[in-house]
Amino acid sequence: MSAYIVVFVKIHDRERFINEYGIPTAKLVEQFGGEYLARGPGVETLEGGLFDGDSAVISRWPDKDALKAFWYSDAYAKLKAVRQSLADAHVMIVEDPS
Repeated sequence: MSAYIVVFVKIHDRERFINEYGIPTAKLVEQFGGEYLARGPGVETLEGGLFDGDSAVISRWPDKDALKAFWYSDAYAKLKAVRQSLADAHVMIVEDPS
């Protein structure tokens, strides 16, 4: 059953975020079997407004175990610290019920 990471992020320094976090994280996502479905700035909220204007990322994983192997890996822990210094993020897991 596929699992997804859904992230809403308010980036404080976009250039550093892309170079120091985005590019190396994309390589790591691929190594762990994930793939990006959508990513980019300018979230348009249809209801609620909490994330309006933020950036968003959606990645798909073979299953929740693969997703968590990535999330809790030593390699990602280093990148996560970089992300936390450059942005505020809301990160969620969603599983495909099929």
